[in-house]
This record gives sequence, structure tokens and C-alpha cells, in this order.
Amino acid sequence: MFYTFMTRIVAPILRLLFRPRIEGLENVPKYGPLIVASNHLSFIDSFIIPLAVPRPVTYIAKADYFEGAGLKGRFVRWFLTTLGHVPVRRGAQRAAMGALEQAVEILGNSGAFAIYPEGTRSRDGRLYRGRTGVGWLVLESGARVLPVGLAGTEEIQPIGASMPRFLGPRPTIRIGEPLDFSHYRDLPPAKARRLITDEIVQHIQKLSGQDFAGGYNDHAELS
Repeated sequence: MFYTFMTRIVAPILRLLFRPRIEGLENVPKYGPLIVASNHLSFIDSFIIPLAVPRPVTYIAKADYFEGAGLKGRFVRWFLTTLGHVPVRRGAQRAAMGALEQAVEILGNSGAFAIYPEGTRSRDGRLYRGRTGVGWLVLESGARVLPVGLAGTEEIQPIGASMPRFLGPRPTIRIGEPLDFSHYRDLPPAKARRLITDEIVQHIQKLSGQDFAGGYNDHAELS
């Protein structure tokens, strides 16, 4: 019921407020397990992408978002939990793996799970090297990967801003063709995770048009 409410009432309102440009909508598979892998520029990315992907998408979210105090904190916790977001604590390897294991369950039920290979938001607009958690998830689940490139979301809500700028700059969502990595299964797992992750990031870069930083994001939350 909540997802129906979101798609029929909340999503149209958000589309009017954000006015996203969506390219490649025809590339989104309607059925089957799917890993949505995107660059990460703003807090609102996790709200912008579902406007373009016409099926429920579950996210990993910082545990901090689930622990706010007061009425606002309770509302955010309820909102994220109802959407099916998975909390993960920054810098906690065991918690991160636990979240990815939950992702495998979601994908095993033919769901869609979204992940930011960089681990956290880019502070300078560049695209950083991917953490191999996404490669692990691909190998464990066998799911295809849908690469997504976001542009302009950092102008709507920059890092540090408490609220987005509605009816401001229009974000762009570019969706690539689904990627199949079954041909990497015969490689040693560590090598396969690295190759899969690097290839995913390369596709994201082509879609986002970002400069590649070359190294990891120092503020990464998830490895």
C-alpha cells in the first residue's frame, strides 16, 4: 500500500518539483533481479533514481538516518524503513557485509537493489574508484547490473544543505543497458570482484560524464 501511495501520489509531486530529464528508460528490465549502480553526488540521489526506475528499488542508507531524534527523526526512520532501505553503519565492515547479504536476499526474490560503488557522495564532483562490494554482490546473486549516471543533483542539494532546492536546476538521469557479468565466474573471486567493479564504474562514467579521480573516496562508507 505504501509503495502504491508513493508511485501514484508522491512520485508525481516529486517529478513536478525536480523535473528530472530521463534518458534510456527503455533499458530498465521490468522483471528479474537487478542491481542499480550509480554515481553519488547528493543526498537526494536515492529519491531521484526511483523517479526514473519504474519498479521498487531498495537502497543501503547510513545508519545515522535511522537514529534521528524527535518527530523528524521518527518520520525519517519510518519513511526509510517502509521503503525497505537497509541501514549500514559507516566504517563497520561487518555491518556493511550484513547489508550486502540482505541485498542478496532481495535479489534472490527478483527484486531491485541500488548501490553506489564509490561508497559515499563525491565532494568535488569527480567519479571515484569503486569499492568491490558491488562486485561481490554480482557474483553472489548472479543479477544483471543497470548502470546509471546522474548529473546536476549536487546543484539541487549540495553536501551540507539541509533542504533541496525545489523548482531549481533540473537533474539528468542517464540509464545504460543492463550488464551481464556471468563470464567472470570462472576467475579467482578477488580478481573477478575487481574487474566487475571497474567495468561498472567505467560504464557509469560514460553516462555521467564525470572526470575520474583514479583513487578511492576518502570518506567512503562501504567497501
